[in-house]
Amino acid sequence: MAKEIQLDPPELIERLRDPAKCRDAFGEVIKLYGEPLYWQIRRMVESHEDADDLLQNTFMKAWSSIENFRGDAKLSTWLYKIAINESITFMARERKRLNISIDDEESHLIDMIEADTFIDGDELALKLRKAIATLPEKQRLVFNMRYFDEMKYEQMSEILGTSVGALKASYHLAAKKIEQYFAESD
Repeated sequence: MAKEIQLDPPELIERLRDPAKCRDAFGEVIKLYGEPLYWQIRRMVESHEDADDLLQNTFMKAWSSIENFRGDAKLSTWLYKIAINESITFMARERKRLNISIDDEESHLIDMIEADTFIDGDELALKLRKAIATLPEKQRLVFNMRYFDEMKYEQMSEILGTSVGALKASYHLAAKKIEQYFAESD
């Protein structure tokens, strides 16, 4: 599903810093990171239309502040951070708009998964998506980043501002809960 993010090409970063080459370089950023960011967002919001909108917002926000990108973190890390923050803000706004408590979010996500016509997966994939939907938001995020994107804990730590140990614990708890979900539903 998700395309693995390559290392940031150094010449791309240089071109992003050059006002004469920035626009073309940013087009390459969109090509390089669009798909992996889409899937990260998509696994968080569960709606193709919302994920598309959030991806566009992510790139608009990145474009409007590209001159502030200092290169302290990798470009991919910076983009993931923007995408995740956009997604979390969107989910909180949606919970408020729909008057859904955090406790009811699980059933809302499962309803959205069942109604989703964009992803055509087998029964096992659907069951996994439902199991992931039962996780608390932070565990769901960590599980998706580790399981689907095969992201290293160190990169997740930079993106989420959480220690590697806490991320490992979150992933372990998430995996146990998913395992339990499968055991109880058989």
